[in-house]
Amino acid sequence: MQNPGNEISSEVNRLMESARRLGVEIDEQEAAQWLGAIDGARQSEDVVVDVREGVFGHRVTMLDFSPARLAHFRKIAKIVEFTDEPGVVETALALSGSAAQSRIQTFPGDADFFERVNIKAATREEACQILARVMREKALASLRGPEYQLIEVKFGSYPQEMTVDGRKQAAGAPIAWRADQIQAGVIEGALADGTAYSLSWEEAGRNPGWCKLDWVVADAVKRQLVNASNMLDATWESPEGEIVPLDGYLDPYFQEVYLESSSIPIFSKLAKHVDGNALDDYVAGLEKEVRKYVGKTPNYGKAAKRMYNIFRLTGRYEEAAYLRELFDEPATVLYQVWSLIRTIDDTFRPGGSIALDTLLGQADQLILTVVDVLEGEKESEIVRLLLRLRSILSQECAGCELSPQAEAVRAEVINLVNNFFYEKLSGYPKIKAYLEGLG
Repeated sequence: MQNPGNEISSEVNRLMESARRLGVEIDEQEAAQWLGAIDGARQSEDVVVDVREGVFGHRVTMLDFSPARLAHFRKIAKIVEFTDEPGVVETALALSGSAAQSRIQTFPGDADFFERVNIKAATREEACQILARVMREKALASLRGPEYQLIEVKFGSYPQEMTVDGRKQAAGAPIAWRADQIQAGVIEGALADGTAYSLSWEEAGRNPGWCKLDWVVADAVKRQLVNASNMLDATWESPEGEIVPLDGYLDPYFQEVYLESSSIPIFSKLAKHVDGNALDDYVAGLEKEVRKYVGKTPNYGKAAKRMYNIFRLTGRYEEAAYLRELFDEPATVLYQVWSLIRTIDDTFRPGGSIALDTLLGQADQLILTVVDVLEGEKESEIVRLLLRLRSILSQECAGCELSPQAEAVRAEVINLVNNFFYEKLSGYPKIKAYLEGLG
């Protein structure tokens, strides 16, 4: 029988050799400790609780969570969370994405949340009506404040093909609601035959589908804008106790860190209904996203994050350890470029209301961070492009479309960041083989 200690030692040696060749900074002792810890986690309970901090989550996920910024995330949670209604609505809010991996995400991206919303009602139709009500109430109550602004809400699916704001929307496509449309409670458009049609919030709620709310939030600590989102997993609990996902699928819990231990009862109740093949389905979904992010419009940073979750959940710990360290090294400050790009897209969209000064402040902060943590040719090139982008943006009109000149520089910045992550991924033999095997 192979000695686990020897196996871990071999993985660390291969890891260090590849990291040195690729110029990735790796703490050898920390990598060895993580590989040992994740091997041990396979023998522990499926869900673990941090009693001191009052948080809980999947045993593998909790290895990557740090409470260092927990107060910060709980402050944002006050903006994005839904409230319970005794006997009707019960919720469990969690961190997800890079926010749930704060032990390794030295330079995290967005503040992503995930919330289980369980609705007790006599019928599914009534549960959908309640969900529609609470989502609209939440959106209207959090349209804007001193430190945040609602960007859009994904709710419902188009019942038939429609053209909205000059764009054709296919039947069954998720509906993205702007703030003004939520306030009006209706989206105006035209059917395929040109007939004018008003799609109401209530009609959309009959088939809730993908439910997600997005905000831009000011991070007072880091003096920058943060994209905050709350993805909902809405369920109906019948009078007989049956749990029915309102979008047809009960999400697993492999990437969430729940913020309040008081949520354990509802979490436990819902977790019992997660499909036995949930892990396989979850990994398959992540692999689909990896294919998308290495496709025609690549984002190798996002692909890397999803591959990390695939590897750590499927026993490919050597590859996971490499990506874990990659996201903990200074050069991954470049991942913050994607947050800036998203803020640019939100600012220069028709009807956008993010102040240009706020966007420019975020660009300034990113430039200063890059100068502070990076050295050499990599720094000078990204700083040159960011300064050029900032200069052009300062002459643009917020709420209008970007000029071709600004679009060109934006594309250059994206290309530089993609090249960095592609080099780090394809340079590691096992990860290169995985990417080539995606087909």
